[in-house]
Order: sequence, then C-alpha cells, then structure tokens
Amino acid sequence: MASLQDQLLKAGLTTKHKARQANSDKKKKNKQARSGVEHEKSLQEQVKQDLEKSKKEKAARDAALNAEKNAQLAQKENHLRILQTLQHHQLKKIDGETEYNYTFNNKVKKLFVDAITHKALVNGRLAICGLDETTYVVTAETAEKVATLDNSIILVQNDKVESDTVDEDDPYAEFQIPDDLMW
Repeated sequence: MASLQDQLLKAGLTTKHKARQANSDKKKKNKQARSGVEHEKSLQEQVKQDLEKSKKEKAARDAALNAEKNAQLAQKENHLRILQTLQHHQLKKIDGETEYNYTFNNKVKKLFVDAITHKALVNGRLAICGLDETTYVVTAETAEKVATLDNSIILVQNDKVESDTVDEDDPYAEFQIPDDLMW
C-alpha cells in the first residue's frame, strides 16, 4: 500500500519538491518539539511557581512583622496608660515621720509617711504601686484599675481592714501588739 504522499504524486496533485518541503517541515517541527519548546514551557511554569511561592513567603513574613509591631505598640500603649493613671491619681503631701517598709525590685525600700497614710496603707485603703523605678501611693480603687492592666505594678495592697473587735477563739487575744512595732 502506498502512502498518501505517493498517491498524491501519482494523481498529479503535488510535485516532488512540495513533498520534500512537507517532509522537511514535519521533521523540523518534530525536532523542535523534542528539543526546546517543551523545555521552555516547563521552565516558564517553574519560574511562575517560584515567583508565587516567594510572594507568599514575603506576605507571611510581612504579616508576622506587622503582628510583632502591633504587639509592641499595644504594650507601649498599656504602659503609658498605666503611667498616666498613676501620675494623675497619686497622693501628694503624705510625707511624715512614720516609716513604712515595702519591697520594690527585690529590695526593701522605706517610705516616710504621716500617721494617717500609714494607717490607710495597713488597712488596705491605700496601695503602693511601682513603675519605672518610681513609687506611687494611690487609692485602692486606682490600684484595682491598674491591676486590671498589669498586676505586677502593684507593690503593696493590703486586704485586711483593721477592727477593734477581738475574736473569742483567738489564742493570742490577751497579748497586745506594741505600738512601736513596725515592720
């Protein structure tokens, strides 16, 4: 059986020159397909995938950096809010001769206050807060507000309220605490 090309030549519909030209074009297309065209397409696809991957990684890094910056801003804002609250609500003119001891940054500090302030600190009506190496004497309500923002700021906040009533079951009821005993 003769090929289609041979049949067309016998019928006179084509010439030998056109047949050779068609064969050479067919061989060129096959050679191009085998050599580089497919390789170029796959290389282009690989480049596109790499670009998409790098864009996604950059977006993830940017999101992480933004989250870190937002956290730092929130922390700074919280710190400034606490500082403003303490400075605005601190008690002034509490200097006196009575010594009140407390710890701040693992050191025992002394605060000289008047007798009324000392009694209020012991009873829990006043509290001592510390921020940035500074001590603030504030009311218990202010200390509670600050504690909602950061509990580590509160240095002294007593819960007990002094009462003159003596518990009947107290084994030390007959022993009185001396007035000059200070911690």
